[in-house]
Order: sequence, then structure tokens, then C-alpha cells
Amino acid sequence: MKVKDMPYEHLTIEEIRGELQAVLEEIKNAKCHNCVLRARERMLKLLVRYASSNSLCYIRYSCNTADEYYVKEHEYFDEIGPEVQSLLTQISLALLESPHRAKLEEALSPVYFRYREVESKAMSPVIVEDMIEENKLCSEYSKLMAGLEFEFRGETYSRAALAGFFKDDDRETRREAYEVFGKKMLEVAPQLDDIYDRMVKVRDRMAKKLGYKNFIELGYYRMNRVSYGQKEVETFRRNVLESWAPANARLRLENAKALGLDKYMFYDDGVIIPGGDPRPQGGKEEIFQAAKEMYHEMGDETAAFIDLMLENDAFDVEARKNKWGGGYCTEIPQYKQPFILANFNGTAGDVDVMTHEAGHALNAFLIADNKFAMEIGCGGMETAETHSMSMEYFAWKYIHKFFGEDAKKYKYMHALENFSFIPYGTMVDAFQHIVYENPDMTPAQRNQAWLELESKFRPHIQLEGIPFIEEGRRWQYQMHIYESPFYYIDYCLAQTAAFGFLLASLEDYDGAFARYIRLMKQGGEAYYEDLLEEALIPSPFKEGALQTLADKIEALLLQLKADI
Repeated sequence: MKVKDMPYEHLTIEEIRGELQAVLEEIKNAKCHNCVLRARERMLKLLVRYASSNSLCYIRYSCNTADEYYVKEHEYFDEIGPEVQSLLTQISLALLESPHRAKLEEALSPVYFRYREVESKAMSPVIVEDMIEENKLCSEYSKLMAGLEFEFRGETYSRAALAGFFKDDDRETRREAYEVFGKKMLEVAPQLDDIYDRMVKVRDRMAKKLGYKNFIELGYYRMNRVSYGQKEVETFRRNVLESWAPANARLRLENAKALGLDKYMFYDDGVIIPGGDPRPQGGKEEIFQAAKEMYHEMGDETAAFIDLMLENDAFDVEARKNKWGGGYCTEIPQYKQPFILANFNGTAGDVDVMTHEAGHALNAFLIADNKFAMEIGCGGMETAETHSMSMEYFAWKYIHKFFGEDAKKYKYMHALENFSFIPYGTMVDAFQHIVYENPDMTPAQRNQAWLELESKFRPHIQLEGIPFIEEGRRWQYQMHIYESPFYYIDYCLAQTAAFGFLLASLEDYDGAFARYIRLMKQGGEAYYEDLLEEALIPSPFKEGALQTLADKIEALLLQLKADI
């Protein structure tokens, strides 16, 4: 069935509440572990319906944030979501406290119970009203950003469409596009400051209600970090600052020489190849056809996946007014159907959608029948992003289908962009730690903190002369900072793992791809570090762990550059 034809079911909170409370009572009064397992199955049936309705609502809302019906339904989910989560947490607590837990762990998994423990630390009925407020603030932010329009050279563009000019080969075009962008963003800067002020304060309030010093500990629990914590992430950030950021500055400044730049400005950071970064051969239909060929050549499972996506029109990729400006993958469990939203703008990023977001979608396809698919999914977001980012590199073998003679240029551009992303993403994480350690910071103090991090993690980039950016406000259009605190470091962790898969694939593609698919299929049934170890990927959490990887990727990049 095509995604647009999938029926939307409005589930009342009364039905959801009644069913989950019944499940809770069954678990508390269970005479044996099999009784608990039957109650869990009853819960899972409801979760399939609830998650499917939630996904369909979000898909239709984000495709058109002006659709009055789905705006109201989205607001409804914002309101009921915290109560639903609270009830599910009570069920988790009942499972943890069950006198039948030993047999339940045998029937399910100790890993499953570790996720339930972390979930129980992230939720309590006392913060339900605060969570509703937080959800409304996220919607306020996304609606503000989705509705922005930019007048550029006589035409009106959405933010996503304007971003296509940020990679233009003509430097003046890039500068002018960023100037237009920055001036418009300054108009809404007071609103962005206000929304974030309220977000930080409500999150800090929730954390303190739960007995935490600040939001950081709660934020980690909300991210389902079951096998590592703040100490390990701090080590990772230090590794990036010591091993990765210097290499990135060297590579980007050396590349700037080839671009003929005497000063590396913010608006230069999006361009890598002299004469213009490679762009896909053709538009949407040509990209879809190339993706179909690629996934068919990868194997039977990937072929079945892409056929399902294309047959059911499980993509929305056109940039337009009132459409959410980012990209995501979600799934509709009732139909075992992944869905991808993106905003094509004619750049190589359009192809990345067919690899990165499709990596998420392939994982959802592969684990749809896993026993923990509804409760844990694929695990933490670092695991999810390892799936997507690694797929970007496994696509290199077939990248000529998208870029033709520019395939080598794409590989160099793609690898260098991703190499450069790690310091940026780590900076985002460091910024959030500063903010939530100091929840009473003023907007000016937050912007100053961002500028100081820029000087440490990306010292080669000059920010002056660009409205909005030079004030230290780049973080305000990084939606994860507003909507998904502490998510962004997962991208960085995953990118190091993906680079590991890239190096392995260049030596033995089939062996590396088989280990990758094995990692994908396990879903949330193993800890992240154990998944990496099985896939022969080094842990990123040890002191100095990134130096060897950074050296190898830097050498690879120099080789790729020499080949173009």
C-alpha cells in the first residue's frame, strides 16, 4: 500500500490509558513469567497502532506544516505523548520489580532489562506537564523554521532551497546567499533566543524534579545510553580535539589553496572541488533509478527493500513552502513500511539521502520482526547513525551511477566533508554541555560560548562579515540543539565507525558488507561496543583511540585528492 493511502487512526487517550493500565495490572498480578510475557504482547499490539498513527501524523504534518488537521493531530500527540511515556515507564518499572524477573531475563534478554532501567530513570509522572510544554516549544521552533522564506536575486526560496547556493562554485554567490540568509535569521533571532531560553529552563526544571543536578544526566538517559556515559563522551571529545581537529584544519587549508582562497571564510566551507562540487546526473527520477540499480546489485535483501520503498512512494523529497526543512527516516510499524523525507536542492546531498536516510530505512526493514523492534528498535542513536553513515561508504562502489565521470571527485568531497563534520558535531555536543551546566546563561553568553568553541574545533574558519553567523548564532539553525538535546554526538561516534567500515570495505568489500548487515540485523539486542567489536571496528572511547584512524583517513584523502 502506498504511504499516502495508509489510513490514519486517531487513538483516544482514554483507550490508550485504559489498555496500558490493564497491562500494568496484569504484570503486577502475574502468577508466572509467561503471564508477564502475555501482558507484554498485549502492550506491543497497542504500541504498533500508536506508533503507526504517530508516524503517519508526523509524516503528513512535516510534509505540510500548514495542514490544519495534522497540525491539530500533531499538537494532540504533543499533549498525550508524555502521559503515554509515563504509563510505559510504569510498565517498565513493574517488569524490573517483577518477582519473575530472573525467568523473564532468560526469555527476553539482560540487555532488554538494561534499557528498561535507563528508561525508568528518564521519566516520572511528576514531569508530564513539563514534557508537554517541551513538546510545544519544539513544535513552535520547527514551525518557525519551516515557515521562513528568503528573497534571493528576485526569487523566493525556502531555507532548504536557498542552501543549494551555499555550495555554488561562484564565491560571490555563496557570500550573497549567506548574507541574505543571515539578515533574515537576524529578524527572527529574538524569537529563537526566547524559545531556547524556555526550552533550557523547562529541561533544567524536569531534571531537578527527578533529583538530578542538571539536565545533562537526564539527557543521557533520554538518549538511551545504556553502556557508556558522560565520562566516555568527554574522552571522545578530547580525542577529537587532539587528533581530529588539527588534521581537519590542515586538510581544509590545503584544499583552500586548490580553490584559490587566500582567506578561508565561513561561506567557503561548503565547497571543496575547484570548478564546482560534483552534482548528481539528473533529478529525482534519475537518482531513484540509480538507487534502485545500486541496491539490487548489493543483494537480495537490499533489492527487496528499495522495491518496497519505490512501489509505495515512501519518499517526499521536493523542497517547498511549509514543508519541514530537514530530513529524516521514520517507519510505520503496522505496515512494516519505512518512510524518508528530504529536501532535494540539486546538490550531492540529494544522493546522500539515498544512502544515509536509506541506511536508516534499510535497518527498519531488516529488524521489523525483531522481538524488541517496538521497544528498543535498533538500540541507541549512535547505533542508528552507524547504520546510515556506513551505508554512505558502501555506496562508493556504485557511486558512478549517480555521478558518472565525477565519481572520484564525489568520493573525495564526501570523505572530506564527513571528516570535517566530526569536529563540528563534537562542538555541538560541547556547547550543549556548557548550556545545561549553566542554565541561566544569557543569549549573548551562549553565543560567546559558541564562538570560543569555533576557535578551538574549527580555527581555520573566519566568521566575520556574515550577519547572524559572526555573532556566534550558527547553532540556532542546528535543529537537534533545540529539538533533540545530546543527540548530535551520536553522529560523530557513528562517523568514526563508518570510517572504519570504509577502510575495511576498501580491503574486502564483501566481508565488510556482511559484517555491516549482521550489525544491522541485531537491532537493540546487543550493546554498541559489542556490536563494534564483532564488526571489527575499534571503540572510540579509549584515550587516543582516534589518532590511528585519523591518520589513515587523512592519508586516504590525500590519495583521493591526487587521483582527481
